[in-house]
Amino acid sequence: MSASFEALGLNEHIVQAITDLGFTEPTPIQTQAIPVLLSGTTDFVGLAQTGTGKTAAFGLPLLQLINAADKFPQALIVCPTRELCLQITNDLADFMKHSKGIMSEAVYGGASIMMQIRNLKRGVQIVVATPGRLIDMIERKAIDLQKVKYVVLDEADEMLNMGFRDDIDFVLKNTINRESIWLFSATMPPEVRAIAKNFMSNPKEITVGKKNSGNVNIDHQFYVSPAHSRYETLKRLIDFNPGMYGIIFTRTKADAQDISERLSKAGYEIEALHGDLTQQQRDRVMGRFRTKALQLLIATDVAARGIDVDGISHVINYELPDDMEVYTHRSGRTGRAGKTGICLSICHSRETFKIRSLEKMVNAQFHKLDIPSGKDVCRKQFFAFMDKLISTDISSGDYETYLPDLMSKFENVSKEEVLQRVAALEFDHFLKYYENAEDLNAKDAGRSRERFDATRDDSSRKERTTFNRRDNGYTRLFVNLGTKDGFYKASFLQFILDESNLKKEVLGKIDMRDMNTWVEIDHANAAVMIKSIDGKRYNNRTVRMNEADGGFKRPNDEGGSQREGGERKRTFAPRERR
Repeated sequence: MSASFEALGLNEHIVQAITDLGFTEPTPIQTQAIPVLLSGTTDFVGLAQTGTGKTAAFGLPLLQLINAADKFPQALIVCPTRELCLQITNDLADFMKHSKGIMSEAVYGGASIMMQIRNLKRGVQIVVATPGRLIDMIERKAIDLQKVKYVVLDEADEMLNMGFRDDIDFVLKNTINRESIWLFSATMPPEVRAIAKNFMSNPKEITVGKKNSGNVNIDHQFYVSPAHSRYETLKRLIDFNPGMYGIIFTRTKADAQDISERLSKAGYEIEALHGDLTQQQRDRVMGRFRTKALQLLIATDVAARGIDVDGISHVINYELPDDMEVYTHRSGRTGRAGKTGICLSICHSRETFKIRSLEKMVNAQFHKLDIPSGKDVCRKQFFAFMDKLISTDISSGDYETYLPDLMSKFENVSKEEVLQRVAALEFDHFLKYYENAEDLNAKDAGRSRERFDATRDDSSRKERTTFNRRDNGYTRLFVNLGTKDGFYKASFLQFILDESNLKKEVLGKIDMRDMNTWVEIDHANAAVMIKSIDGKRYNNRTVRMNEADGGFKRPNDEGGSQREGGERKRTFAPRERR
């Protein structure tokens, strides 16, 4: 049994606030982190998946360490997005319910900076900030970091993926009087490890579950579908899971918008969340989703970062991410707080090697399922409706007043006919839509699991030889952008697809290096991609894309080909100022 909150060393005011919220036992990350953090002088690295209670793990010790009499920032919490910033601030407000004199302020983009500055001047002890707006505040001299004792980096891996490395370094270099850094992350890529190495002194590291592993409460499923049937597969999976409350992830904002519009026209309660929305529009969409006025939210990875919504039953990967660690963040939106969840992935037959990699990373078996038939969908919907009908509460309401009229109306109608009419009224559209529904499973789906298992241990060899193929239906393109431009695979993929208006299905392997990237694209679309990308300006530099076999040499692992314009400056992918 877990230790109590009192046994962890928290004071009575904080324990009372936790009790008021209905919590009686700490989570594993809280049990291990809180006693360490209460010392206030130990650098700390906590690795745990989203939804494990990390906010309380650092928030509760902070409140106990803060001196309420000092009206200046003593603790700085840096997080990747506005949504997470507000969530942390709201949680802190709940935790400090019985702690007098402690104030916190959320500092984020998309809101009045002057109002935030005024609130800071009134005297707050805890500042919760997104990196972009925090840098704005520092440049305006509206916040003084000199007296900050505790720096918390929440969702550190997400912040680095979003291009905030320079901002984080700047903040840490300017909190010179800090007593400790507390770093929380779902994964531990080399960039996060570098922060610990450069700025932390003998940090205490705690891992809840295995590094880069997924939540054990999540059932990972995948479906193999032809590329042209991906949308119909998505729709069928939604219909096969009545009562689904979930998030659908796409690679690009164009896909998110397109699928949202198509499903909305078909009668589904769904809206898209992507980078083209204003902050007001984002707030409206998220407000509707949190209140369950929307059944589904469809989002890009960048737009969905920081979203924390309880009760999500399903996560659907419309396409698998190229960056495998992104899968962990996607799937972590469900199966939270001890509840179970399902993560569904729609795959092309060429992507089974990714499933093998994901199984190893999250240390869980992925279950290959057949895409439901039309009859399966109708049967599932029908019985779900019947269960709902039988369980409907009729205890409140004056239904008996109308019962004689109902009995009279149906006296010549049999029970069987009533049931048939109810079914026809409710399911006529499903029956018509799926009457002649085709089989959406890939033609070789029956053999794909056998091939998947047989080649499970051979994936690394296949991946190493990908670029040795010449007659594989793809043209290999070279582009002078790489990881030193701040890209990782998912963001690079979104960049080239948005610029070219092409679909992911036309692409093959993407091989990213520090200075350059090689992209496989089917022969028919190679010229379109080159015309769309070559000559574009990116970070005040001209982007070059050519056929890779047309005169370019592949550099070694250290990067290496010479670029126009002399020595290269380190830059980062564009990001929204938060």
